[in-house]
Amino acid sequence: MSRRTTAPSARALIVFALPALIVFLAFFCLPMAKLLAVSVAGDEGAGVYWTVLSSPRYLHSLLSTVLLSASVTLATLAIAGVAGTFLQRHAVPGKSILVAMLTFPLAFPGVVIGFMVIMLGGRNGLLASIGDVLAGERWTFAYGMTGLFVGYLYFSIPRVILTVMAAVEKLDTSLEEAARSLGASRWRVVRDVMLPALMPAMISSGAICFATSMGAFGTAFTLATQLDVLPLTIYNEFTNYANFGMAAALSILLGAVTWALLALARHLSGNAVAATA
Repeated sequence: MSRRTTAPSARALIVFALPALIVFLAFFCLPMAKLLAVSVAGDEGAGVYWTVLSSPRYLHSLLSTVLLSASVTLATLAIAGVAGTFLQRHAVPGKSILVAMLTFPLAFPGVVIGFMVIMLGGRNGLLASIGDVLAGERWTFAYGMTGLFVGYLYFSIPRVILTVMAAVEKLDTSLEEAARSLGASRWRVVRDVMLPALMPAMISSGAICFATSMGAFGTAFTLATQLDVLPLTIYNEFTNYANFGMAAALSILLGAVTWALLALARHLSGNAVAATA
């Protein structure tokens, strides 16, 4: 018997799409429209965007945020890629417990992660105590970009490692065996067989990692309010200077940069899927 498929009716499409449309309007369109209205409501009007793009202060904050997010993303992909592949391919004793510990940071808000970085690299942290004993000086890194990098890396690895493990599980091992039978070294198998197959998952999870790092606020606020990253700049413009138009314009800029990266990652991962199919 042949199975007949019918196209959904217009009424069914409306019924099933309406909740998603309401959420999209309420949590994206309306807030973005309000931000845009606030950004051009000041004395500068639409010129506030030219101020953002021409001011060394705001450009430096944007560049610092992008570079930090990019470095966190690359480090996360390297660490989570290796660890996720190893855990998925090998029978490690206590594997389930180890995976649970690696993904445990997903339960922590940014503020808690910031406090954990301070406990490790703060003025009274573990590293400071070790440095005091070994070298007579207290080693600290928590209150600058290094501390922020460690904090972002800590909550980014769990987001990527689960995706990598799921992608590795779906790899066709017969392709790797065929490459080895043709004389390919282990590195060539990784480079020419495994990495292309894992590329869609790596790109998509890396994009999420980048977007999360771009907008993360709690960790940065806990470590230091003087860090020159865009979420803190937006916070200072809004709370300390009551410059609502500039805060709104910077928010739109942050969203635009993040959205552009996500769109590029979606395009690249789609091409990668087509290339490996």
